[in-house]
Amino acid sequence: QVQLVESGGGLVQAGGSLRLSCAASGRTFSSYAMAWFRQAPGKEREFVAVIRWRGGSTRYAESVKGRFTISRDNAKNTVYLQMNSLKPEDTAVYYCAADFADQLTVVGGPYDYWGQGTQVTVSS
Repeated sequence: QVQLVESGGGLVQAGGSLRLSCAASGRTFSSYAMAWFRQAPGKEREFVAVIRWRGGSTRYAESVKGRFTISRDNAKNTVYLQMNSLKPEDTAVYYCAADFADQLTVVGGPYDYWGQGTQVTVSS
C-alpha cells in the first residue's frame, strides 16, 4: 500500500504561484511514476504532469506546459508541482497519483494510488 497526502493548495491571484507537495508513505516511493491530475467543478478529471522514477523524464499537458514544473525528491518521498503564471482556469482540486508501472501515462485508469486532493483557487 502507498498513502499519498497532498498539501500546498490555496487561494492565489491570477499571475501568482503555488507549489504543491505530495508526500508518500508505504511501499518504496522511488519505484513509481508520480503524476498530478486535476478536476474542476462540473468537469472531468484531467492530466496535468507526470515524472518517471527511471531517468526522471517528464510529460505535461499542453495547457500547463511552460508554466508548471513537476519534480521529485526520492529521499523525502515527495513529489512537487511548481505552478507559475496561474490562471483562473487552473482552479481545481489537484490530486497526486502513483503508477507502479513507471510510465508517462496521461490517463488516470492505470494509476495504482491516489491522494485525497488539495484545492487550488485562482482569482481573476
